[in-house]
Amino acid sequence: MRRVQVLGVAAVLAVAAVVPAAVASRSAPPVVKVTAGKPGELSFTLSKKTVPKGTVVFKVTNAGKDEHNFKIGGKKTPLLKSGKSATLTVTLKAGKAPFLCTVPGHALGGMKGALTVK
Repeated sequence: MRRVQVLGVAAVLAVAAVVPAAVASRSAPPVVKVTAGKPGELSFTLSKKTVPKGTVVFKVTNAGKDEHNFKIGGKKTPLLKSGKSATLTVTLKAGKAPFLCTVPGHALGGMKGALTVK
């Protein structure tokens, strides 16, 4: 009888050790803050240069004077007027994820780059 109790306790402890790992794998996706239009009008500043593969949330704010948007992973924000923000949720594969502003001439002027996805 004592052996059964010990085995039961061991099983409970084993499950308790696995549950936090499973919960951690379902944690919130990383958030990348994107500022358009600063330091220069035709530039982006990203809070992170590298993210893990999978779902990533981009919080985009236009700090410039002109309208801008942000495109990555086949999705883009609407055109954002000065001071406006939008959130974009994208699933990214490992490698380089190019991003840009699709307003004509803006990417050519410097509003482009690549995020590293590991």
